[in-house]
Amino acid sequence: MNFPLYIAKRYLFSKTGNNAINIITIIASFGVIVGALALFIILSGFSGLRTFSDGLLEVSDPDIKITSVKGKTFLYTKEIHQILEKDSATYAVSKVIEERVFLAYNDKNEVAYIKGVEDNYTAVSPIDSVLSFGSWIAKDMSNTAVVGNGISRKLSLGVLNFGTPLSILVPKPGVGFINPSNAFYKMNVQIVGTYTGTEDFENKYVFVSINDARKLLKFKENQFTGIEIKLNNTSDSDVYSAKLQKQIGSQFKVQTKAQLNEVFYKVINTENLVSYLIFTLIVIIALFNVIGAMIMMIIDKKSNLKTLFSLGATVKEIKKVFVIQGFLLTFLGMFIGLVLGVLLVLLQKHFGLFMITQNLPYPVAFRFSNLFIVIGTLSVLGFIASKIASSRISKAFIEK
Repeated sequence: MNFPLYIAKRYLFSKTGNNAINIITIIASFGVIVGALALFIILSGFSGLRTFSDGLLEVSDPDIKITSVKGKTFLYTKEIHQILEKDSATYAVSKVIEERVFLAYNDKNEVAYIKGVEDNYTAVSPIDSVLSFGSWIAKDMSNTAVVGNGISRKLSLGVLNFGTPLSILVPKPGVGFINPSNAFYKMNVQIVGTYTGTEDFENKYVFVSINDARKLLKFKENQFTGIEIKLNNTSDSDVYSAKLQKQIGSQFKVQTKAQLNEVFYKVINTENLVSYLIFTLIVIIALFNVIGAMIMMIIDKKSNLKTLFSLGATVKEIKKVFVIQGFLLTFLGMFIGLVLGVLLVLLQKHFGLFMITQNLPYPVAFRFSNLFIVIGTLSVLGFIASKIASSRISKAFIEK
């Protein structure tokens, strides 16, 4: 067995004659355990939050969205159709019409967006899976709509009551004098369902059939505001987006889900990084206890070090003994902390020990990448702490 490793293991698992040193060592180990546990849990929490957020965005945003660079609308040509339909990476393609509108119901008004969708839209976005009441837009029924819960609450809309309809109004395009009595295109719809989602999403859209949206806005048959695409493999979205951008030209903007929610993902990533740095600082503070414990151990073992030196051990080998001992102390604490962390994360994931609301447990996700981050962080910091503590050893210190 390697000589420094053998001595380091003996020192690590044997008690010293000084109880104070034993207590300091236990405190140092406990600090590493708590640091590793806290760092892993916070990383798992942010992973869970990101997964939870991705689930919400799965409904509100497509994998790929194509819009016009100039103006709100564009014409859907045969060339674009051939490019999209022949690509094996696409699972579903749906054209949409979006426009800002005024909503009026009884004596209440609200500004929102109308979104006209094709019959296959649910293949691009599983919007029908988050309906809180009612049903999705039927193919054979015109002038029906599905609204967000937020809009429904603000306007006190009823679902399937077939009483007063919801009026959707769009200002007529043009310049010059506008007759106030005839300034809007108008369509009355009956609400057949409401959907849930993020607060912004619930307050944003009134979904109607694409034919109803086209009639309201007086669009041409092949005139749309966007094309939404569902991919077979979402991990290829960046590659697909870049390839598609080259194929359809610079007059179109091709965006992935991450690009559509760039600010949101930047906030999540920034919070994750800041939290990692804060808890790494806590780990560094905990490792000062390890440095103190190692220095106390070196002082306590001074007579043993002198014996080892007399028997032929070099100063470098003696330093290595305490570097290994400090690293093993850190690694052992890290191992216990990670075992506890993994158990807590799995228990939270399956049993919901900590709840945000009565029906929503705090989201967590087990990721091997988080394990590797914690192991790498504590291994590096533990090695540095051990090197700092062992730097006290010198030939003059041993012989003194």
